[in-house]
Amino acid sequence: MKFSIERERLLKPLQQVVGAVEKRQTMPILSNVLIRAETSRLELVATDLEVEWVADMEHTVASPGVVTVPARKLLDICKALPEGATVGLHHEGDRLLVSSGRSRFTLSTLPADDYPSLEEMRANLSLEVTQRELLDLMERTSFAMAVQDVRYYLNGLMFEVEPGTVRTVATDGHRLSLCAIESIVETPDSQQLILPRKGVMELSRLLERVDDKVRLELGASHLRAIFAGLQFTSKLIDGRFPDYKRVVPEDDGHVLKVDRELLKQALGRTAILSNEKVRGVRMELGENLLKLQSHNPEQEEAEEELEVEYAGPAMEIGFNSTYLLDVVNHLEGEIMEIKFRMSGASIVIRDQVMPRAIYVVMPIRL
Repeated sequence: MKFSIERERLLKPLQQVVGAVEKRQTMPILSNVLIRAETSRLELVATDLEVEWVADMEHTVASPGVVTVPARKLLDICKALPEGATVGLHHEGDRLLVSSGRSRFTLSTLPADDYPSLEEMRANLSLEVTQRELLDLMERTSFAMAVQDVRYYLNGLMFEVEPGTVRTVATDGHRLSLCAIESIVETPDSQQLILPRKGVMELSRLLERVDDKVRLELGASHLRAIFAGLQFTSKLIDGRFPDYKRVVPEDDGHVLKVDRELLKQALGRTAILSNEKVRGVRMELGENLLKLQSHNPEQEEAEEELEVEYAGPAMEIGFNSTYLLDVVNHLEGEIMEIKFRMSGASIVIRDQVMPRAIYVVMPIRL
């Protein structure tokens, strides 16, 4: 294998695929990136056996071949070379020679035949959305995913596809986030799959807020996204996601409207003196008034009052301030709506900018 390429043309796909490479691997070859050079195209592949990135581009190759080399070392070399440099790659024996100007590097290689790939995927359903839509679906909900929960099916993002709608849902048992978009989906019934945390983080990393299309292919055990010269494949979590519809109250209750930025600042200040373990903040509702209170084991207290639009009954509810702030930080409208049913019940928060985004936060005892 032998070819030359502009530094930037090699650097970009390397940066794109290297996210699949874990720094500590039980299999040395998984620290490598596979480079497949054909007569008129170049392909880079990286995987950790859970997710896989494939970057493909047109490029004229002097001598075709395929090899695997340490991914991060090759990336660091490309980063260190000057902008506009031409990089030469030449595979000889068990070494890859990398050259640019007066710089020379020799990297060890491992046989491409030993490089693992994810098992063959058979798509049950395919659909198209824009990068912007997919990124919105993921960013507005993924923050509520559980982290290393024994209920493994919560450690990911649930995708639900039904006629006319694509929906994402995440929950850790304390809060739930849901977002939906309209889409042309040719399926007679509803299908659900759970994308694991790493798959969510990796796919979100390379999506952009543009209207270019993403082709999604859904299989029994894999999800694949194809866009912008990239192919992303992830294994799925084998489990049944909770019935989220039972968590979202049908009767949304009494509406409170408040300036989002003012509530964010007040929550942040009140949380300073909350119990570090539960981060509890008590909300007292009165006519057009919201009072936030917190205290800690040292008997220190904080209190904030906010003018709001509220005409419902007086009530007191305790919440984890971190969970509330997570939701507030993912809203975009100036005014946010919180719907209360009764003391001790969960609240529903809606995004005015994205009406099909819904957030549920469970109360805590204080």
